[in-house]
This record gives sequence, structure tokens and C-alpha cells, in this order.
Amino acid sequence: METTDFSEVARRYKVLFFDAYGVLKNSRGILEGIDRTFDFLLGADIDFYIVTNDASRSPQRLAAAYIEQGLAMVDANRIISSGMLATEYLRLKVKTGSVAYLGTEASAHYLQEVGLDTLSIADVDLDQCEDINALVFLDDEGFDWNRDINKIVNLLRQRNIPAIVANTDRSYPVSSKEVAVAIGGVADMVEAITGRRFIKFGKPDAQMFIFAYDHSQRAQEVGKEQILMVGDTLTTDILGGNKFGIDTALVLSGNTLRESAAEQIHATGIIPDYICESAVIR
Repeated sequence: METTDFSEVARRYKVLFFDAYGVLKNSRGILEGIDRTFDFLLGADIDFYIVTNDASRSPQRLAAAYIEQGLAMVDANRIISSGMLATEYLRLKVKTGSVAYLGTEASAHYLQEVGLDTLSIADVDLDQCEDINALVFLDDEGFDWNRDINKIVNLLRQRNIPAIVANTDRSYPVSSKEVAVAIGGVADMVEAITGRRFIKFGKPDAQMFIFAYDHSQRAQEVGKEQILMVGDTLTTDILGGNKFGIDTALVLSGNTLRESAAEQIHATGIIPDYICESAVIR
């Protein structure tokens, strides 16, 4: 399958939207050489943002992790997380009571910043849950996969409350050949078991791209034709970018493997404008 050098693609645009996992990093850290990519973008006066379904930590803490690994140019203003959209929903819709969440204590930042009382699903007592007025899926860590997922199913059987998914990713790459189940995959399973319809935020939904687009316009006004979405997953990054009307580049460094990319593109009908080996500039 023919691929295009990423530097050749990037210089055609004024703004780049990057997915995080599989594009810039995996569970082991920043992909080798990504620092050269950001240096290139800064030198070419190309603006960039990280548009991620990662709701595990606040934008400030997500940015701090990049900075700690040598990417000082990635500040919180460049992080656009699906958790930010979930926060807005909760601010407007949940006025009283407490919010139960599935995830780590760090991920609960998105709930606490709007002044909500939060309760880890691990601490929920199903015999005294009348005060819980919403449930939020935040992160795939910080809970017991057997006990607490069963507890969520039974909470939703008892309480007619909104269930919000702050990260729709079903999996994320942990290495060049392996993926792990993400919180979006857990939410899909619980949704199917309970027969409920969950409220979901993140790519590929247009709301995520509208939010990112509006955020990017604060720095400079550019048309959609000058923005590129760079991602590793057809059904989130590429589909979402295509539906929003911006160009897309699929990279083969994460969820989509080189040997199966052509087959997946053909099977799904989701066609990127470019295919690159990675977002690393050589």
C-alpha cells in the first residue's frame, strides 16, 4: 500500500488536529521522533492541537505529561479533550445530588470542576443510591472490572439516570502490535446489557470537531480546507474528520496496522485523504 511522507502532507495545512494514542504516544510514552514533528510545525508556523477522547486526566495534567517527556510546546491550551464536553453537559443538566463515576480519582477532575459531588463506583452502596443523579464513564483504570462493572449494571437497573460516556474509544494501542480495551468499549458492553441509550462525547461525533474548530479559531481564523485531522483509527478520527468536512490523514502507528489497513478501508468505506506510516518527521 502506498503511503505519503508526513512532512509533505503537513506543510499543505495551517492547522493540524492530532489524535493522541497511536499517533503521538502509546501506553509506554511518547513515540520516538515526535519531538521533531512539533519542531517542524513550529518552524513552519503550522498551528496544532491534540484532539483526544482521553478523559483520564484534566487538560493541565495531560499537557504536563507531554512536557515531562520533553515536549515543552504542548501546553494545556493545545489539549482538547472529550472530557471537556462531558463537563459542559453536566454543568447544564445535573443540578443536585451526586455523580457516580467509573475511572481513577484523577479523571474525576472533569466532574469536580463544575462543583459536583462525586462518588467512585467502588464506593457506591446500591442499598442507598437514591441521591445519585448521573453516572459517568471516564477511564478504563481505577476500578475492579468484575465487581464494579456488575455494580454499574445494577445501579442502572435501579436508577433512571443519565449515563454519560466521556471517552468513546473502544480500544487504545499499548504497543505497535497490541491494544487494550478502553472505557468506550466498557460503556458499549454495559449499554447493550442494560438496553439503555448512553450520552456519548468524543470522536467521531461532530460536536467534538465543532468544539475543536471553535477553539482553534481563537488563535487564527482559518477555513476548514486548511485543517487536517491526523489519526490512527478509521471509525473515530478519520470518520469524524470526514463528516466534519476537513481533510484526514491515517497513520499506521497505532490501531490500524499496515497489513490490514487497505482491507479495513475497503470494508468500512471510510477513506482518508492520506495514509502515512506515522506522524514522525524523519
